Amino acid sequence: MSKFNGVYAKLLDQYIAFKRNLGYKYVDAECTYALFDRMTIASGEKAIGITKELADDWAKRRPNESDSTCYRRVMYLIHFSAFLTEMGYASYIPPYSKNYKSNFTPHIYTHKEMSSIFLACDRLEQGSYMDSTVNVLPAMLRLMYGSGIRVGEAVALKVKDVNVADEVLIVSVGKNGKERLVPFSTSVADALSQYRESLSIIQQPGDCFFVKRNGRPCRAKTIYEWFRKILQNAGIPHGGRGKGPRLHDVRHTFSVHSMAAMADAGLDLYYSLPVLSEYLGHQSLEATDKYVRLTSELYPNLLHDAATICSYAFPEVDNHDSN
Repeated sequence: MSKFNGVYAKLLDQYIAFKRNLGYKYVDAECTYALFDRMTIASGEKAIGITKELADDWAKRRPNESDSTCYRRVMYLIHFSAFLTEMGYASYIPPYSKNYKSNFTPHIYTHKEMSSIFLACDRLEQGSYMDSTVNVLPAMLRLMYGSGIRVGEAVALKVKDVNVADEVLIVSVGKNGKERLVPFSTSVADALSQYRESLSIIQQPGDCFFVKRNGRPCRAKTIYEWFRKILQNAGIPHGGRGKGPRLHDVRHTFSVHSMAAMADAGLDLYYSLPVLSEYLGHQSLEATDKYVRLTSELYPNLLHDAATICSYAFPEVDNHDSN
C-alpha cells in the first residue's frame, strides 16, 4: 500500500522502487518524499509536473535546519523532477545551486600532492626521529590511498588480515560493522612488503599489522598528528583545526581518482557504483553518490554524462626509495 496520497503518489512509489532496485536503501528519501507529498496536498496540486513556484517553496530553509539537510531535500526533488521529465512529464528541475550545498567540501589531493605526501613520508623514515611510528607511515598512507580504507580500519588490521602475496586484505573492523575484502595494487603490495621487511620482531597472526619497531600497535591519534607534519613537509597548506586538508581526505581522494579513471576508461556507472560502494564499506549508495559530483567538478572534461561512467579502479602509488 502506498505511503503517499497526493497527485504524485504512484510516481513516487515507482521512483523509489526504481532506486531500490539499483541498490539504494532510500529510507531517509522516502521520509523526505512523504513531506513533499503532504506539501503537494496542502498546496492543492492537481496536475503532474513540478512548477518553479512549488520547487522554490520546497527549497526554503526550515527553522533550525542545517545546510546539509536542506541540501539533501533539494537534491531529492531535483532527482525526482528529472525522473518525471524522463517519464515524459513537463517538470521544472531546480539548478544545482551552491546555496543548497553543505558548507563542507573535502580536499581532493592532486596526483602531484599525493606524490609529495609519499616523498615526505619516506624522508621522515630516513630521519632520526625517536617515535618509530614514522616507520609505519610510508606503507600505511600508500595503503590508504591505494585502497580507500579509513585510518581506524588501517590501525585495526591484523597480520592475518593482510595477504600481500595475493594483494588483498580483510577489513573486519569497519565503521558500519561489516566485513569486506579489499584488493589493492602491486605498488601498494610492494610498499607493504618493504615495511614488513623493516621489522625485526616475530609476530603472531592475531597481532596488529601496523606496529612500531618495538612491536607496539600504532594509534590513529598519533597518525593524525604525524600527518599534519607530513603536509607541512610536502608544502601543502593547512587551514587550521577543523578546516583541513585532513587525513580522511585521502579516502575521498582515492574515490574521486578511481572514478576519474573509470570515466576515462569509458566504463558504466550503473554497474560499477554499487561495487565501489561495497568496496568502500558504505551502507548504501547515497554515501557513494557524492563522488560523482566531486569527480564531475574536478574533471569536467571527463564526465560528459555522470550517468554513464565507470567500473572501479585501484590507484597505483609512487614507491620512492627510502634507503
